[in-house]
Amino acid sequence: MAAAAASTSTAAIAVLMYRLPTTKSTYCSALPNLPPRFSAPAFSTSFKHFSESKRSSLHQIKASSSDETSSAVDANELFTDIKEKWDAVENKSTVLIYGGGAIVAVWLASIVVGAVNSVPLLPKIMELVGLGYTGWFVYRYLLFKSGRKELATDIEAIKKKIAGTAE
Repeated sequence: MAAAAASTSTAAIAVLMYRLPTTKSTYCSALPNLPPRFSAPAFSTSFKHFSESKRSSLHQIKASSSDETSSAVDANELFTDIKEKWDAVENKSTVLIYGGGAIVAVWLASIVVGAVNSVPLLPKIMELVGLGYTGWFVYRYLLFKSGRKELATDIEAIKKKIAGTAE
């Protein structure tokens, strides 16, 4: 046991000695020294040679829209649209309450997810449950044509229910 520990420590010292710089310096570092820097004339001549040899193969490409004025978003126009939509709202207090409730719900959800994530084995179990559910969903609704049709009709029914046009 002691011989194995001695050989391990000797190997570790040998590795560290190999990594230490061989030149004498005032600081101690376990990292190897960087290669010497190129001098300015040598670098500039090699760069000139590179730029001359590659100049014929370089192309400048600029992507632009044909109608640049319509794609630009004007901040004043955005604020006026938001102000018009806010003025059109009848129950402003209800919108504020729902918005505040949504922010609080997201905050509480992040706290719950952080707490679940700190439990040692629970995140991996949740990943397995999610993968299992994803596999079941793909098999049930996406793999076969009849399942895709059933999913489409279910989605349409939910859309009608939300929009209030259900029969």
